[in-house]
Amino acid sequence: MIDPKTGFIDHTQIFHVLENTLPPEESEVKEILSHALEMKGISAAETERLLMVEDEEQIDAICRAANRIKTEIYGQRLVLFAPLYVSNLCRNDCLYCAFRKTNTAISRRTLNQDEIRRETENLVSKGHKRVLLVSGEGLGESALDYSIRAIGTIYDVKIGNGEIRRININIAPLPVEGFRRLKDAKIGTYQLFQETYHYDTYKKMHRSGPKADYVNHLTAMDRAMEAGIDDVGVGVLFGLADYRFEIMALLQHVHHLEERFGVGPHTISIPRIEPAEGSDVSLRPPHAVVDRDFRKIIAILRVSVPYTGMILSTRETAKMRREAFSLGISQVSAGSRTNPGGYSEDDSGAQFSLGDHRSLDEVIADIAGHGYIPSFCTGCYRLGRTGADFMDLAKPGLIQLYCLPNALTTFKEYLEDYASAETKIAGEALIRAQLAEIPDDEIRRKTSHNLKEIESGKRDLYL
Repeated sequence: MIDPKTGFIDHTQIFHVLENTLPPEESEVKEILSHALEMKGISAAETERLLMVEDEEQIDAICRAANRIKTEIYGQRLVLFAPLYVSNLCRNDCLYCAFRKTNTAISRRTLNQDEIRRETENLVSKGHKRVLLVSGEGLGESALDYSIRAIGTIYDVKIGNGEIRRININIAPLPVEGFRRLKDAKIGTYQLFQETYHYDTYKKMHRSGPKADYVNHLTAMDRAMEAGIDDVGVGVLFGLADYRFEIMALLQHVHHLEERFGVGPHTISIPRIEPAEGSDVSLRPPHAVVDRDFRKIIAILRVSVPYTGMILSTRETAKMRREAFSLGISQVSAGSRTNPGGYSEDDSGAQFSLGDHRSLDEVIADIAGHGYIPSFCTGCYRLGRTGADFMDLAKPGLIQLYCLPNALTTFKEYLEDYASAETKIAGEALIRAQLAEIPDDEIRRKTSHNLKEIESGKRDLYL
């Protein structure tokens, strides 16, 4: 039965676990991780047991298992994107966010289409191919029309060999018909965070505005998937409530989508609350997550939902991001700004503070230097390998036949068109090494051919 207040999130069950569960013995942890390494996911009960682990050696064991699973499924590739904020107007009063309507500490702005074009040109000129369109919930009934026009403007930008090939979008919940219009606008993933699944905390943090409706926010993904958007992204803002509660509730959300639609979320984002101008809550989070527990969060999510993409933003420092790559992260933002106009002007009016201020080229050089392949791939989306079709390839491991080759060709494009001299030298060596790792002879041959075609001037080649 669906609770009218909390929807399909069973708070009573989670509270019972938190109040009555002791940490597992080492032998039980080993058994759960042995099951996890079969890479079919683990049960909710097994995840609950791992969440209770406090022993450092056992946490290290969870991290090693997560690394093995992540490497087996995703290899060494890391997908790169940039957020594109188009408005910081908002009707909500969310205590942790600089965009909230009662905050007078920031200036407000909504970009017009020419300004959106300039921001996009700035991103394209640096080498970006994927953006996440972000807007505050302050544009009223015209918000959807504005967002659809913005999508068209972004896709229309062409500079030399550069263009944006995939737009994911993070905007306020819509009715089913609104989501159908978004799908028709050719978005990639629809992304929305519940922020916190803990009902009492949610009501305390969201004092007014449309977002104060817990169930309407919670069920947005149902409406998006009803409308035919089969790639959706969920997330939690860690620091608002007990992280153990949040993960249990998040996985209930995942399982709800799997049961109703046959496929769970395409991505899970795991931001930690960071200082935001004019927000006391952001300076003193109610349940601040320390680095040790953050590593544990990433690792447990990876072993629990092995085939779901996991996103880490530039909220985190370069050091933490490097550690997270080995624990389960498969997508990262780079060279980010979190305010409207931030790429072509200044960064005043940002939503939150950044931990990683490096440029895209600096991030790519660092990623490649640690043996990871920076990827701008959009092949699956454009060939219809989304939703259940993507998972049908991912679960038997077949998606790797496409992911590594397409990562290499999009990385090659970046090296040819945008990279600094040092990044290009390191990147070419990495491509040669990774090309040899492609196990299928025919796919390796096709990939080698595509790499040579890119050198000769062709672009946008994918399998």
